[in-house]
Amino acid sequence: MILKPILVGALLASTTIAPALAQENTDITVVLSEELDLVDPCMATRSNIGRVVLQNISETLTELDVRGDEGLKPRLATSWEDKGDGTWQFKLREGVKFSDGSDFDANDVKHSFDRVFSDQITCESKRYFADTALTINVVDGFTIDVKAEPAQPILPLLMSLVTIVPSETPMEFVRDPIGTGPYSMTEWTAGQQIVLTRRDDYWGEQPEVSKATYLFRSEPAVRAGMVAAGEADIAPQITQEVADNKATDFSYLNSETVYLRIDSQDAPTDDIRVRQALNAAIEREAFIGTVLPEGTELAVAMVPPTTLGWNADLTPHAYDPDRARELLAEAQADGVDTSLPIEIIARTENFPNVTEVAEAITQMLTDVGFNATLRMVEVAEHEQYYSKPYPESEGTRLVLAQHDNSRGDPAFSMFFKYASEGTQSGVNDPKVDDLIARASAATGDERAALWSEVFAYVHDEIVADVLLFHMVGLSRVSERLDFTPTIATNQQLQLSEISFK
Repeated sequence: MILKPILVGALLASTTIAPALAQENTDITVVLSEELDLVDPCMATRSNIGRVVLQNISETLTELDVRGDEGLKPRLATSWEDKGDGTWQFKLREGVKFSDGSDFDANDVKHSFDRVFSDQITCESKRYFADTALTINVVDGFTIDVKAEPAQPILPLLMSLVTIVPSETPMEFVRDPIGTGPYSMTEWTAGQQIVLTRRDDYWGEQPEVSKATYLFRSEPAVRAGMVAAGEADIAPQITQEVADNKATDFSYLNSETVYLRIDSQDAPTDDIRVRQALNAAIEREAFIGTVLPEGTELAVAMVPPTTLGWNADLTPHAYDPDRARELLAEAQADGVDTSLPIEIIARTENFPNVTEVAEAITQMLTDVGFNATLRMVEVAEHEQYYSKPYPESEGTRLVLAQHDNSRGDPAFSMFFKYASEGTQSGVNDPKVDDLIARASAATGDERAALWSEVFAYVHDEIVADVLLFHMVGLSRVSERLDFTPTIATNQQLQLSEISFK
């Protein structure tokens, strides 16, 4: 009789203490599909790097709100004003420190932009500025003027692409990124894990996540299983085959477009009939609901349908293998060597089931008469073929890639994908260059109309590439977390947006 009350009391005590202890466990584990080859902040617009670095370690001047309706929000800049003649003035946040303890000021902003545009380093974020030349003038310690030539009406939005680093950062890729974000990188064991630890001296509101450990597993079932077993908390990329738990699995439009980049300067793809045949050879619908999730949409542009200037009159190229064979025969009769090798270069773990998609496309091209082969490569090697200067080859290469544009304006895609000087362009067409330049400088309805014209010309008139899919993302999130993936989740994963139930 004496033991029973004591035992009951002990049990009651354990039930009240256990949840409190669980709530104190604010470390999380994120399991990613591919390793990081770089952690430099100026590469954070590349999705596999951005998921770790962007707004966690390194911050930008502005930030686009994808969870609410705030639009463009202040981050390291508190306000901005159009001063005319292509110049915007930005007021900077005071009292901010970098993770190494140094103070943030206007000189750091100037150096960060100088570094992005330097010829000494190849920064990913540079590509989004098209042919815009920026001049940064330090007005005072917390004011900068940014002059864009030609004038750039969406310059404040473009500021959301450049991460800010200390002025002492060298003009080379760094392994120990220093930023103003709420976390610092405390471990990077290549091929094994990355650890971010919450900073006590962060200028903003303290996030709930105290530490994040990033692991890398290539198999989607393994990633999903780790979350189910409590070995991980978030798997940002899983497949529909393993997304079988309504309580933990989320489907969302992820703003990614999958496509095959054609180099129209190479033979045989310098002939439009060959480019048309590539498009006609692929049965796009066959992928949806099989190796790609239901809800995946057929692409007619490099950007998702939520983008300014979307052209609703465009339709996907029809699957017509007989027509593809006829086009190749016509080209061959006119002296085009259609037997030249066409090598597809695809990035392992770029998206779920990428290998199956690439293999099927290669087979479809082979079936209509292309001399097509496939090579799967890791992210670092893929970059060698994805960005200029492109390696020479006998015949040509088609680069299977995935492009993100969650910011709502084609300026973040069209120049570097299609302009003659674009770093990932296979096009050299004066009309494309002119249209992109005029659209980039326009505002309002004129801007939307010009971008719509660009989409139509690229898709119908020059058949610039093989547009495939607007993608749907699937993520698994532990039930102990309060977090819902968004359109931006494939490109960034802000730890400050995660809380605990």
